Amino acid sequence: MTARAALDVSPLVGRPGLRLTGEVSLSTHTTWEGALASLPGLGTLPCLELAAVTFVDVAGAAALALTAQRLESGRRIIVDRPPPSLRRTLETFWSGLAAIEVTGCGK
Repeated sequence: MTARAALDVSPLVGRPGLRLTGEVSLSTHTTWEGALASLPGLGTLPCLELAAVTFVDVAGAAALALTAQRLESGRRIIVDRPPPSLRRTLETFWSGLAAIEVTGCGK
């Protein structure tokens, strides 16, 4: 029997944003999309800390891009330490999307 993928979401301490652990795939899209939906309410520069995320599929990257495109002017999402799969997908399909900043959030 194959283990089912998991994605855990928790608030960041000391800064607006979310820490995610696991992977973003077909079986975790509902959790991922729920986390993304909460970002606009977390401040002007919410952070997604993804250091413990092992994989984000293309549909997950598209959901992130769509969320960023829907932000009000001047707002953006900080994506901290994304897995290589997400970094490559964002660079390939959404390199000009200023509402996503791939960087570190600090500690």
